[in-house]
Formats: sequence, C-alpha cells, structure tokens
Amino acid sequence: MQVNELTPEEIAFLTASPAAPNDLQGRLTGKLAAVLSARLHSPVSLAERPSAATGSTSNQPIWQIDPALSTLWTTRRLGGQHVGGKATFVPSSLVRVLDATLAECWLDVKRSSPLPASLAWRLASNEAVATLAVQLPHHTHEMTRWAQEAIRHA
Repeated sequence: MQVNELTPEEIAFLTASPAAPNDLQGRLTGKLAAVLSARLHSPVSLAERPSAATGSTSNQPIWQIDPALSTLWTTRRLGGQHVGGKATFVPSSLVRVLDATLAECWLDVKRSSPLPASLAWRLASNEAVATLAVQLPHHTHEMTRWAQEAIRHA
C-alpha cells in the first residue's frame, strides 16, 4: 500500500500548537465555527471581537443572537438554500447548540484565570454576516454548575 505525502495544509494542522488550555474564547471560537459549519452545511468563520457588554446577572450564560444568524439558522436547518427575509425569533435549537458547545468548552478549560464578563464574535458565511455574543455569570462556580447541568440535558 502506498502512502501519500502530506499536503502543506495537513502539515500545518498537525504541527500547530493547540490553544492554551485556559483560553476559553480561543477554544470556544474554534469549536463554535466547527459546530455551526456542520449544522449549517456551509463554511462559517468566527472572528473574536471586543465585547462591551457586562456580565450576566443570571446564574447562567445569556446569548445575544442577531436576526441575521437566526434567519440563517432557520433557513439552512429547514433545507433552504437562499437566505432571505428576517427571522423575528431566536430558534431554541440554535440556543441549545450554543449552550452545549459553551458547556463543553467551559468544562475542558482550566479555570485559573478569572471569568470574562462576556465574549463576542463576528460570524461570516457565504450567506450572511452576523454578530454573536454571550454574557457569562460573575462566578466560576455558577458557570461550572450550569455547564454540568447543560451537558446532562444535552
């Protein structure tokens, strides 16, 4: 059996150092891009943005999803190819996917650094450009409790 040579992209992937184990936003950015790309059947890229939002007063994360992402999610999940119009609601299935992804990343990250108040991204795909943000609880133990519960119910 003949083994093919690795492409430059494969070599770069295999030699890249993993994200720092306590870099929540870095790990979450990559994971969200992969999950959203898979669920939307379309390449999605996420770029971290500074977030001006304060932390959540709740004991769980609160997602801020703009209408462009809601519309893209609804259209693609229903099998549509062309995104048009504007969704006036946030699909609960999108929130569940985001929650599960955040919970997995949170439980994987070493929690030596303080919890950021919020995280934000600019999302780009072939069909839309959108923003996504999440406000996080003030205390790491609340976040851990929420993440464990979210994983249990996923």
